[in-house]
Amino acid sequence: AIIDVIGVIAEGQAANAESIIKSLRNAVKNKETKGIILHLNSPGGSPVQSAYIYDEIRNLKVKHPDMPIYAVASDICASGCYYIAAAADKIFVSPASLIGSIGVIMDGFGFVDTMKMLGVERRLVTAGAHKALLDPFSPANPAEKKYMDDLLAQVHQQFIDAVKQGRGTRLQITEETFSGLVWTGEQGKKIGLADDFGNDDYVASEIIGAKTRVSFTVQENLMDRLAGKLGASFGQAISSHLGGQFSLK
Repeated sequence: AIIDVIGVIAEGQAANAESIIKSLRNAVKNKETKGIILHLNSPGGSPVQSAYIYDEIRNLKVKHPDMPIYAVASDICASGCYYIAAAADKIFVSPASLIGSIGVIMDGFGFVDTMKMLGVERRLVTAGAHKALLDPFSPANPAEKKYMDDLLAQVHQQFIDAVKQGRGTRLQITEETFSGLVWTGEQGKKIGLADDFGNDDYVASEIIGAKTRVSFTVQENLMDRLAGKLGASFGQAISSHLGGQFSLK
């Protein structure tokens, strides 16, 4: 059973937790399934969506211990995508694949000096001392930055714990392992981020021993996809008041 995780991992995108979890459950229920391959080609995305998928894979392994679930990284399996891969029994890569990037990012901009140059006055009214947290048109607040640093550190630690749990003793931990660096598949194999080289065909035929590959990737219909994008656009508008949003990418 082949399940694709391609593109940004987020609600409203093709790679979303609900669709991938449905795909996994459908594959496990099928009596002809000898093993599952997660075909991964993603730079990452939502830590929440990635965690949902990670937890589902771990739960399925408890309920179906004899069902092998392998991750096969294509061009890139970074950040939130690697979060998912870490739950698999083994991770297969190409020597040139890009994997890892175990970190969390929250980005934004500051326009305070630009506003002064243009002679624009910022008029901001809020109820709640920190409602305009990280407002890009206001000077940076050291206390608020510290607060957000702590939030990112919490999400980062959750990511680290998941990778440690999934990879176990195979992972060779150094000061750079969880720094956000990305490695090639060749480097990743040496330091325990990956297990071996191989593509979908190799893993299916040589590792699982399956003659036929069937896609179990659940595809959202057009209306669901449009609804998701509309919801995402509204969410992005809201999150802009926080100066950005968390992502594993």
